[in-house]
Amino acid sequence: MPTAIDAERLQRLLLDGPLEVEGRLVEASNFVLRVWIDDDGGERIPAVYKPIRGEQPLWDFPEGTLASREYAAYLISSAGGWDCVPVTALRPDGPLGAGSVQQWVGPLDPVAENDLLRIDPVAAVPTGYLPVLGVHDEDDQPLVVSHAALDALRGVALLDVVLNNADRKASALILDAGHLYAVDHGLTLHAEEKLRTVLWGFAGQDLSPVEIGRIDAVREELAGPLGEKLRGVIQEDELEALSDRVDLLRATGQFPAPPDDRHPLPWPLW
Repeated sequence: MPTAIDAERLQRLLLDGPLEVEGRLVEASNFVLRVWIDDDGGERIPAVYKPIRGEQPLWDFPEGTLASREYAAYLISSAGGWDCVPVTALRPDGPLGAGSVQQWVGPLDPVAENDLLRIDPVAAVPTGYLPVLGVHDEDDQPLVVSHAALDALRGVALLDVVLNNADRKASALILDAGHLYAVDHGLTLHAEEKLRTVLWGFAGQDLSPVEIGRIDAVREELAGPLGEKLRGVIQEDELEALSDRVDLLRATGQFPAPPDDRHPLPWPLW
């Protein structure tokens, strides 16, 4: 349910507009609330509020940083022109204290899983889908997990490499009126390599001129306004690792291959 308000004005509303809590999203692993914000023009805007105090401790990510990473991911995606991360703000206050507030996308009611990621018998993988891994069903019959070969998914896959996304599940991909959004970026931007994604089907493919342009835009912005905004939001070693990942992508000109020294997939996949 994207709003017609421009991104800059919407971010200001998310940052300091009054939040009306509707209720908790119980399927989320952390404490997450759907809230509403009243625009001066009379529009009621739904959003997702993730208070820092509701974050579950994770052994491999520092506490109290998931909300900051949500905001950092939005800044980076905007700098590179990805247009897939909903408008996000990092609020210093809220009904439950500081946290991230993100524009709600998609219908308000729960929806069925999209068809971007599939599991099919080997002979039934649809045309235009890229294999990710092989599995077996309860009868030990071989199956293939694959994802669509859409340009929009390529964009998300590239952004995930830049962000070092440790948790790209299919459920964090939302189609709304034909536009693909990517959400849930709390487990990103770690200084150590942690990329775990269901979008490995693009591995080894050359980056397009448009994709290289996005990488160049992020590199340029990291040396200027983006870098300044990220300081204090993520740690200095994480900022350096981000710069190194962007430089490596520019040097190789390809999507990376899955690592062979650690598990490359999130769990669950959906």
